[in-house]
Amino acid sequence: MAHVRLNGITKRFGAHTALENLDLEIEDGQFFVLLGPTGAGKTTTLRLIAGLEKPTAGTIEIGGVNVGDWGAAERDVALVLQQYSLYPRYTVRQNLEFPLKSNIRRMAQPDIDQRVARAAKTLRIEHLLERKVDRLSGGEMQRVSIGRAIVRSPRIFLMDEPLSNLDAKLRETLRSELKDLQMKLGATFLFVTHDQIEAMSMGDKVGVLNNGRLAQVGTPYEIYHHPRDTYVAGFVGSPAMNLLAADLLGDRMRIPSGAIEFAVSPALRARLGRSSGPVTLGIRAENVHLDPAGLIEARVWGFENHGVEKIVTLKTGDCLFKATMPASIPTAIDEPMRLSFDQSRLHAFDAATGLNLSQEGRELEAAE
Repeated sequence: MAHVRLNGITKRFGAHTALENLDLEIEDGQFFVLLGPTGAGKTTTLRLIAGLEKPTAGTIEIGGVNVGDWGAAERDVALVLQQYSLYPRYTVRQNLEFPLKSNIRRMAQPDIDQRVARAAKTLRIEHLLERKVDRLSGGEMQRVSIGRAIVRSPRIFLMDEPLSNLDAKLRETLRSELKDLQMKLGATFLFVTHDQIEAMSMGDKVGVLNNGRLAQVGTPYEIYHHPRDTYVAGFVGSPAMNLLAADLLGDRMRIPSGAIEFAVSPALRARLGRSSGPVTLGIRAENVHLDPAGLIEARVWGFENHGVEKIVTLKTGDCLFKATMPASIPTAIDEPMRLSFDQSRLHAFDAATGLNLSQEGRELEAAE
């Protein structure tokens, strides 16, 4: 079993606290993605699970066993790193064989040949086996790096931003291949990344880290549609969720910076659980709609074409917010537009704590 549980993990490096009271659970056979910006504590978490670092406080369990006193080799995990960590003077075959010839895991040559052949076929690198790795492309080297992990049949695959050095097209291809590989192997994957596209497209579960603390864990759908707080709302999504300072006034909502005011629907009021006070209003760009009868009048501040759609930055008063529109809709700087918000998709966050006020947000918080 490769069920992983971190209980109250804190890790300090001198005066710097990299992780603080982190509780995390990765189920056996799950593709779990740890998402966060640089310095959030992602790699530290991975290194703690691998046994390359010791926690300052807390325990790590693998398969229900406390592995705090186990070394990296005893934990039977495989690391796939951003830098490929291959031996440049060796052939692909020799690189794949290397982990199976260590003193800890020395195998008979027929067994080694069988494992190498199986990994090469899975990763479609059979034609590269006799080639030196310094003659491979970046994508081929990353496949070999993943192959070195596969041949060991580890309990857990730990991947530290393995696609970040590749070009966009190759990243897209390998995202699909890695997810397919995990499903074929039925293995436990912990994938660390700062790229939300990787996280949302690959993860069965996503954990969002913020300065060493776990902000939210959930499915990609939950993370995107029911963010626990303003940090998750602003970090996940491209473009990021519009977060606007607003005042809830009974059955009215006012955004002072944009001189925007609109009636709050009964359904939205029920989700908010309060009738008045300052809030941070959150709305995704795709839920800002062109509406000839809309009460919001704004002007085009800027726009970016993205093929089938464009991201338009709109301004009203001192308030800037983004909307996505079909690329076929003509836009020009300073052009006026009438808009409305899809209230069924609006979020409101406590102005002081940043926590989601909606019923969905409270239920998600309670479940965690």
